Formats: sequence, structure tokens, C-alpha cells
Amino acid sequence: MFTKSIRWRFVLWLAFLLVCVLSGFGFTAYQLHRTNRFDQLDEELKRRVAALSSALRAPLIPSNRGDRPPDGDWNPGPPPDDNFGGPNRRGPPGPPTDLGSKDGPMSRELRISNEIISLFEGTTTNDFYYATWLRSGGGLIGSSMNTPPNLPRPEQPGKDTGTFFRNRAEFREAFHYTERGDCILVGRPIVTEISVSHRFLIWLVAGGVTVLAFGIGGVWLLAGRALAPVETISAAASRISEGNLSERINVSQTDNELGQLANTLNSTFARLETSFNQQRQFTADASHELRTPLAVLISEAQTSLARERTAPEYRETIEACLETAQQMRRLTESLLELAHLDASQQQPKSEPLDIADVVRDCVNLTHSLADKRGIQIHCELVAVKTRGNADHLSQVITNLITNAIHYNKPNGKIHLGTTMESDAAILTVNDTGSGIATEDLPFIFDRFYRADKSRSRAEGRSGLGLAICKAIVEAHGGSIKVSSQINVGTTFVVSLPRADAPQENPSRSASTKTL
Repeated sequence: MFTKSIRWRFVLWLAFLLVCVLSGFGFTAYQLHRTNRFDQLDEELKRRVAALSSALRAPLIPSNRGDRPPDGDWNPGPPPDDNFGGPNRRGPPGPPTDLGSKDGPMSRELRISNEIISLFEGTTTNDFYYATWLRSGGGLIGSSMNTPPNLPRPEQPGKDTGTFFRNRAEFREAFHYTERGDCILVGRPIVTEISVSHRFLIWLVAGGVTVLAFGIGGVWLLAGRALAPVETISAAASRISEGNLSERINVSQTDNELGQLANTLNSTFARLETSFNQQRQFTADASHELRTPLAVLISEAQTSLARERTAPEYRETIEACLETAQQMRRLTESLLELAHLDASQQQPKSEPLDIADVVRDCVNLTHSLADKRGIQIHCELVAVKTRGNADHLSQVITNLITNAIHYNKPNGKIHLGTTMESDAAILTVNDTGSGIATEDLPFIFDRFYRADKSRSRAEGRSGLGLAICKAIVEAHGGSIKVSSQINVGTTFVVSLPRADAPQENPSRSASTKTL
């Protein structure tokens, strides 16, 4: 399904946001355009309503039925001329309305000046129309020639004398009730406004569709360029999963997030390749180390079975087989211990302890071996508190002391010291042995590595002791370092966290293990 594609999801989501933004913008623009046009029209309608309202406030005159006031004060005035309009000119007004005056029946005549007439019959504004009605119950007293037929009188909104607006079919109308209750209505067709608004809406929709199309196209291209490194990474990872561990991700731009990810993955792949190479080397070395004692066992057994031998000869053969089996047992135990350390994802169970006490116990265990070699052990131990597993740390210290004895000169010396630094407990093991060559120092903690291969193998040493020491120390959150000079001696420095230091319990990452 295309919806599972990151590119499609990204494009669809941004397209949805773009549609929302364009719709909101288009709706707002359309409403503002429509409101602006109708506001202008409403202002014109209000201006004409105000002009008619002032004309409608003319004084009362006697009706045309001949009745006159009893005092003879009434003067009908001059008849309307061409400059004024009345009911007979603007449309049939109906019979004069009797106002019920105590002085006699009266009627209202709407007399409009030429200036007001120009607002409705001008050459450019002749689409405006008007109509006036007498107070409630009265008839139409005036209207323009273009007034729509059957124009309904608007309902009076209470006693409010303001100007009100209404839409009636394709007309926009403004009406006003005077204080006397007379009604004035001015209107105009809004076909042009509606047409203009529709055209504006069409342009908005067309522009929005165009912007949306360009936006989606641009996002599609941008997403493709942005996700291109992901496809490169995926292809490289597939080739690596097929066994090509030397494959690396080729990313030209490394200053963005995906470039940084590619660099990180390349580093991870490099460590994996190194780990697999070390694993293969470890397997080959372990097979080689086990093959030698097995060959000795087979050879001794075949020799014993070749002919009859005396009891001492059989005893000698059995002792040789036993020694070889012991060598195989030690090698197997070392391999199992390394496998256990590699598989462990947590720090060993630890408790507060004094590293000086652990050193003293280890010296007592190796004292007899040192005496046989004529080696003197000097200790300068101060109380140094740390946290750790006493048995594991004893194994490290015993291994370092044993190495210092085996690789020391006859009647040599070993110096053991403990000190406390600001954030670490320090153990130093120094000997006066033959030293380690400079080219061998970087590999001294590698598994099965022997600086003096001939002597180590002859003494039954597997080359795993220092690798085990390093694994144990690092499991305690510490470090081990070595420095050496030929014919001068070798110094190992073990650094462990202080007992009062903040405890950390991180999982040991695969990159810190040596397979």
C-alpha cells in the first residue's frame, strides 16, 4: 500500500495542511471582498434613505377634496412644476389619505427636489429605486419609475427609527421608519455584485488549486531528495546483511541529520566488522589451542598402545596425558569465563571493600610461587575504598602478580601499591622483568596474544589471562593500562571507581566487548 510509504504520508499530510490553509485564506478573502462590496452599497442606500427622509418631513397641506379650514387661513401654494415630483408623477399614489386633523381632512404629498431625483434617475445610478408609505395602514405615496412591481412593505421593527437592511431575491434594500410612522425604502438590484463575487470565488478556487498543485509537486520532489539517503542506507544495509561487512554507506552530504546518521551507521558497521573478524580469529585461535593438547593426548595414547610397556613407562604416559588434560581444562575454563563476561549485560554484584585487603590476600596466595623463583614482593598499601566483587578482583590481582613472577628476572622484585585519587582507587603492579616490546603493547590485552610465544606455550599459558583481567575491570567500571621498557620492567595500573562515587549501572554495549 502506498499509504505505508513515508514519502506518501509526508506528501498527504502536507497536502492536507495546505488545503486547510488555502481554504481558510480563500474563505476569508471571499468574505472580506463580499462584505466590502455590500458595505459600499449599504452606504449608498443609507445616503439615499436619509435624503428621502428629509423630503418626507414636509408640512401637511389640505387634501384635494376642496375642504378648507374654517378660518380661511389656508393657502394651497403654487402647483407642482417640473422641478418637483408628487404622487401623480412617481406612480399612482391612490386616494389621498385622511389624517384626521381637527382642522379638516389632510393628505401628505412627497415633494422631491431635482438633486434627490438625480440620485435615482441619473445616467450612472439609475438602478436605484425608492418607495414611501404613509404611517401604518397608509398607502404608497411615492415611488421611482424603476421600482419593482408588487413591492412589499417591510415590517416595522418596533419603535426603532434606525436604518435596516434586507435581501429580497436579487435586491438589496434599506428601509427606515420615521417618528410619524412613515416608511421609506431604497433598493437596488445586486445581480452585478453577485456576479462579481462569483467570478472572484472562481479566481480564488483556480488560484488555490494552482498553488495546491505546485505545493504538492514541490513537496513530492523535496521529500524524494530528503529521503534519497534513506534508500542509500537501506541498500547498503541489505548488502551488509548478505555478508559483505566491508560495505559502507556513501553519503556526500554529512552535515545534515541523515548524513550524521549515515556516519554513525558506518561507525557501527566498522565495529561490527571488527567484532566479527575478532570472533573468527578467536574461534581459529581457540581451535588451534585445543588442537595441540588433543594431539598430545592422541600421540601418547597411540604410543602406549603400539607395544607392551613397563609400569613406569605407562605411568609416565598417564602423567603426560594428565598434564595435557589439566592444560585443556584451564583453557576451557578461561574460555567459559570470557563467554560469561561477554554475555553479561549488567555490572557484577558489588559491595564496599578495601582494595588493600584484597591485595594482601592475593600476595599470601602467590608467596610460595615467588619464593621458588627468588622473587621479592614489596607492598606499599594504604586503605583504598572501592566497590566491587572481591572474588573477581582477586582473580585480576592474582593474575597480574602471577604474570609478574613468571616474566620476571631471577631474584627480581615486584612492587605493589595502592593510592587514592580524586575519583578513583588506583592499584599499581610493577616488576623488574624483561619487559614488553613497544610493538606488542597495543595487543597485550588481545585474546590468545603472547608477547613471548615460545615460552608461554611451553609453560602451558593460554594467552587469555590479561583479556580476562581487562573484561573484569571494565565490568566494574574501571580501566587497566600497561607501560613497559625492555630489560627494565613492566607496570600495570588498575583504576577502579571510589566507593563514595555515584554508582552507574549501564548495560555493556557490544562495542566495548572484544569477541
